[in-house]
Amino acid sequence: MQEVRIKDQYNRPLRDLRISVIDQCNFRCSYCMPKEIFGDDYPFMAESELLSFTEIVSLAAQCTKLGIEKVRITGGEPLMRRNIPQLVQKLSALNGIRDIGMTTNGVFLVKYAQALKEAGLMRVNVSLDALSQDIFQEMTGRTIKVGVVLRGIDAAIHAGLEVKVNMVVKKGVNDGEIKPLAEYCKKKGITLRFIEFMDVGQTNGWNFSKVVTKKEIYEKLQEIAPLVPVEKAYFGEVASRYRYDGTKTEVGFISSISETFCSSCTRARISADGKLFTCLFAERGYDLRELLRSNVSMEDIGQRIEDIWNKRTDRYSEDRTEETAKNRRKIEMSYIGG
Repeated sequence: MQEVRIKDQYNRPLRDLRISVIDQCNFRCSYCMPKEIFGDDYPFMAESELLSFTEIVSLAAQCTKLGIEKVRITGGEPLMRRNIPQLVQKLSALNGIRDIGMTTNGVFLVKYAQALKEAGLMRVNVSLDALSQDIFQEMTGRTIKVGVVLRGIDAAIHAGLEVKVNMVVKKGVNDGEIKPLAEYCKKKGITLRFIEFMDVGQTNGWNFSKVVTKKEIYEKLQEIAPLVPVEKAYFGEVASRYRYDGTKTEVGFISSISETFCSSCTRARISADGKLFTCLFAERGYDLRELLRSNVSMEDIGQRIEDIWNKRTDRYSEDRTEETAKNRRKIEMSYIGG
């Protein structure tokens, strides 16, 4: 592990960098890009607005000097960005990066899994919120069949990528899919992570009544097999981890609502157009693209990132109330990268 270079106002180091490479997606998930808002005429970014691969790698290189060890490529749907294995190869070659992953809806994994593995990708987190065809299509806002994602998962496993499945649970929508999806992942020996429905952005209609808590999900899983707690692997690990008794197969919970983890958050995010965000629930970002496309040196940009992190005081989930959730103008998850 690298020596800690910088810490924020709550003594949290900078360790993890999430890089959004595109704001477009082929799904319209209700908790991220509801189709009522992100319609066919929605004005996504022009290619000139997106950071180039060279710009992304330059920023990541500066971040490694500040302590970044883990990089995750996000979107939108990152596999909609052309030539994405090339970016993976460039990022994986950076000194200091010990882990590089990607969050994807899995639709294009059959096509890209092998190339991503060969480029240096280590793991994929596949978003999958239901096995039921009808509920899957309701959650994704599209008519794509769930089997396409399941084949993508198999392709990733076959390519040698570590696979985790992420399930966002909404009360009254897909909470009946908790056990079926858990049994599917247990049978395949892959980790399933349950994510409490979060108030990211302004468009997903969030309120507390739609949240299925970690406690509720945990109790459902006990009907499959007893769960044994697993110790956190490192400071800043977001998921609370368990394994099914008698197996090595794990389940995890990302409980931003019921059991917050702000105190150990080590993540920074860069949007597809080059803005740096220090919290998933941020109201604004810091424009790094403007610096990259001016005469500012990379060392000065690195210093700017350091200054931003040193002043960081984010702890939104610990302060969340119905009022703040309703009135705070948060950035959309499809823009910032979840």
